[in-house]
Amino acid sequence: MKSQDKEIRDARNEDPITGEPGSHPVAVGVGTAAGAAAGGAVGAIAGPVGAAVGAVVGGIAGAVSGKAGGEAVNPTVEEAYWRENHPRQSYAAADSSYDDYDPAYRMGWEGPTRYGTNFEAANSAMRSDWEERKGSSKLDWQDAEPAVRAGWERVDKKRGEDRGVL
Repeated sequence: MKSQDKEIRDARNEDPITGEPGSHPVAVGVGTAAGAAAGGAVGAIAGPVGAAVGAVVGGIAGAVSGKAGGEAVNPTVEEAYWRENHPRQSYAAADSSYDDYDPAYRMGWEGPTRYGTNFEAANSAMRSDWEERKGSSKLDWQDAEPAVRAGWERVDKKRGEDRGVL
């Protein structure tokens, strides 16, 4: 029964504190940081107090925006999709397991929210981040990049469909 409860919580993507469905801590965190930086920069025109107020207001707006962006991505659904579909990908090396590619897919589906731009513009930052984020994966960036792109494109396509853009 405990296993089934965990599966339900995972499927609902519950917030670890409140239990509310649809938790997106990465999206909220990235949005908060970006909003605070932008608000602080704009507020700096009015001096130190303006920078502080701008950072707070920008952080709140960024958190809301980041959560909304994260709603389109359910990590449980994405992981299940890639686990099932990974063996059919042309870049899937026979001597590497799904577990080697999992961090690359994850980087891809988190990419639009984390890096906030298109894949090509974010590529350099992701390449720099790969060593830190790959965990125990044996893949170097050259081998991981196609899986990152695939994860990114799948989520980007889903977001476009949610906005009515085909």
